[in-house]
Amino acid sequence: MAGSTKKAHIIFHIDMNSFYASVEIARHPDWKGKPLAIAGRPEERHGIVVTSSYEARKMGVRTTMTVQEARRKCPQLIIKEPDFVCYRSISDQLFQMLKSYTPIVEKASIDEGYMDVSELYGSRHPLVLAEELQHRILIELQLPCSIGIAPNKFLAKMASNMKKPMGITVLRKRDLPEKMWPLPIGKMHGVGPRTAKRFKRIGIHTIGDLAKSDIRKISSGFGLPGRKLHEKANGWDNRSVDPEAWDRYKSIGHSLTLTRDTRSIETIRRTIDQLSEKLAAKLKREHVVSYELTVMIRYRDWQTVTRHLTTVQPLHEKKEIMNHALELFRAHWSGKSVRLLGVTLAAFQPVAESTKQLDLFSYKQDAKNESLVNIIEQINDKFGKDALRPAARLRDFQKKKY
Repeated sequence: MAGSTKKAHIIFHIDMNSFYASVEIARHPDWKGKPLAIAGRPEERHGIVVTSSYEARKMGVRTTMTVQEARRKCPQLIIKEPDFVCYRSISDQLFQMLKSYTPIVEKASIDEGYMDVSELYGSRHPLVLAEELQHRILIELQLPCSIGIAPNKFLAKMASNMKKPMGITVLRKRDLPEKMWPLPIGKMHGVGPRTAKRFKRIGIHTIGDLAKSDIRKISSGFGLPGRKLHEKANGWDNRSVDPEAWDRYKSIGHSLTLTRDTRSIETIRRTIDQLSEKLAAKLKREHVVSYELTVMIRYRDWQTVTRHLTTVQPLHEKKEIMNHALELFRAHWSGKSVRLLGVTLAAFQPVAESTKQLDLFSYKQDAKNESLVNIIEQINDKFGKDALRPAARLRDFQKKKY
């Protein structure tokens, strides 16, 4: 139309299909077409399925299922322990490929990201570009992916989930009544199981129900997060693709110079506990988990030692960070007086994309703790961070107070 200068806004969401399993199949071509599960430990009695190939899913294998149960569902199942070093390397190659098309690429997790390809619209049709990109990823990395194409990040994310594996889906605002609104509310990105239950209790069963709901009712019951979900259900999302989002959180760390040089393991334990609490709070605020931990030890003579480890389990809670950091300290402490201690976390992934590989001997207790932690966090968020605390921390609290 004459005089119109409005430029189309086109966002891609690239979602790798069953990423860990697909990487392993690329590394072991003879596994192609066979049921495969990635589990924390290959031993039959000590593993929980992290992810699985589509062939395994067709046989009933599901994430968080024990390996023993998975083998009953699928006796021919191949079990592979995760190799996170390899997965991160492949992820780096993927994002370098995406950046060869446009610098406006946002890494959302190890296996998904956003691209703003609006500037390419004049020379390349979005569907043609998506097909080329999907083909390159398949040929060069030997990995399948799904691509969502939409005018904003939320709709692009929803679109990429609509056809897997190897799907390309366009989702425009005018498509919402037909393609998105009929979906169950639990299928909406950003709505977890607990929120879905709360929505259902007030009669919201589909994304369309939420989109058509009275915004005042949603705001009173769900606050600002509810308003944001209501906007997204109607196709509104003004977030830009941020190329620096991931780099801002390459690592987070805290260190503390002790009041006096010490060899007291109890003083060192309390210091690491304090550092771990700060890191856990930061992870919670950013809604991420970590897979790498580094401990720094500075001695009385200023000699500094740093040691790090990579974990299979995602680090999120203070106790987990504390235990790993203290173990790493004990393994590398020379016995000399310590002047400064530091703990740093890296290799982040959004909480929603992480999966804890529960051990058979602890998964029931973990499940109980998760409910308790959720209750404590809800109360402390409302009444202050020390309104409710585990009994084990009461003695430390009393010491601070008196």
